[in-house]
Amino acid sequence: MEPLNGYNLYEASELAQDGTIYFLARRAGDGVKVLGVQGNTAGFAGTPHPGSDVLLCPLTPENAAALRQRLPWLAPAPLALQTSAGFGDRLGLATPGHAQSVMGTGIAPIFAQQSVRENARTGRTPQEVVDDAMWGVFEVGWREPWGADADHLKTPDVIAPFVEAGYSFFTIDPSEHVDNAAQTDDEMGLQQKVQALSWSAMETSLADLEARFLGQTFNLGTLQLTFDRVTLLRAVAKYGRAVPHIAEMHRHVSMQMSGKPFDFEVSVDETDTPTSIHEHFYIATELQRLGITWHSLAPRFVGRFEKGVDYIGDLDALDANLAGHSAVMRHFGGYKLSLHSGSDKFTVYPLAARHAEGLVHLKTAGTSYLEALRVWAGVDPAAFRDVLDFSRGRYETDRATYHVSAVLERVPEANAVPDADLPDLLNRFDTRQVLHVTYGSVLD
Repeated sequence: MEPLNGYNLYEASELAQDGTIYFLARRAGDGVKVLGVQGNTAGFAGTPHPGSDVLLCPLTPENAAALRQRLPWLAPAPLALQTSAGFGDRLGLATPGHAQSVMGTGIAPIFAQQSVRENARTGRTPQEVVDDAMWGVFEVGWREPWGADADHLKTPDVIAPFVEAGYSFFTIDPSEHVDNAAQTDDEMGLQQKVQALSWSAMETSLADLEARFLGQTFNLGTLQLTFDRVTLLRAVAKYGRAVPHIAEMHRHVSMQMSGKPFDFEVSVDETDTPTSIHEHFYIATELQRLGITWHSLAPRFVGRFEKGVDYIGDLDALDANLAGHSAVMRHFGGYKLSLHSGSDKFTVYPLAARHAEGLVHLKTAGTSYLEALRVWAGVDPAAFRDVLDFSRGRYETDRATYHVSAVLERVPEANAVPDADLPDLLNRFDTRQVLHVTYGSVLD
């Protein structure tokens, strides 16, 4: 491609196909990015570049859709059982860096990953999230499959916008149907809760469940699992409403995807109590009985997976917990263990990779936002100080929807920190977490 007056070409994006050249360029002066098309420009809307036959197109949803029609790898695709990682880019700017970081690693990326809650807080739509990621994929010349995760879907009515935007991965969050109190109920209380369940929705009966689980020894290779009556009742009381809800959500996604393949994740990590090995086995058994195909499952592991910081808890206990959950996963086959709130969990990654033998999906969100703040702290200290003090004022309100333990009193007021020390605040547990959970208020 010849140099284009007034524009700087992203060389990795340039591609010639079927007699047409496509590329991404950045306008000198204001830095606005545009799509360049030379050749067959049908379907694209833009302005001819003076003195050339190149059509310069704004990065609109319509032009994104037209480019995906021409270059199909720019559309999200299912990743199935590949080792994978999700990048929750809340700014819509970080995909080029994410792509460069994952190149050559063998890890399949999910560049577009946002939940309904995140979209509400950032003011973005599912289509904008996918398109922002797609332009980043195009910019760096990524050619491998990549995914888009509609994260933490709780009800059928929120599915459609993600399907329409071309998402390939659907994470179901049944936390509102999990009975956390069952963790400490006695046998009589558990019995009462189990009897009150909707057995028609579960498509089974207590007698059938007991016949399938009690008096059985399940050989999982590295461990053997047996259920006593209380253990079974606790699993059923805790997750007996969640399982049919997951099945219902799967039916809705399948119907709306109209036969197109997709990845389906079951997320039971947003609960108050850990998912026991027996409970994981119960969930997988019942989903399999109901004919549900899933590609990853996120248990609530022991210890604390808090936002933006490393694992909090006993690593030996987590190691044993990961071993047990991995044994259940291998017993059923066909899915991966998913690590939610996976940002900065550097002590966890090698344990999970070893036990799951690569059948892992890592879900992160917000790290690129935090590291952008670190850059901002070095480039524009005054602006960063405004963000820090604003975040301090919002933390006690915004933390309500998260499991976090940062203490506000440990986060310094901005004027108490010299300019040179501001970037280092992102290395401090409390400050990093306060900045992490207040992103929505900052971006609003």
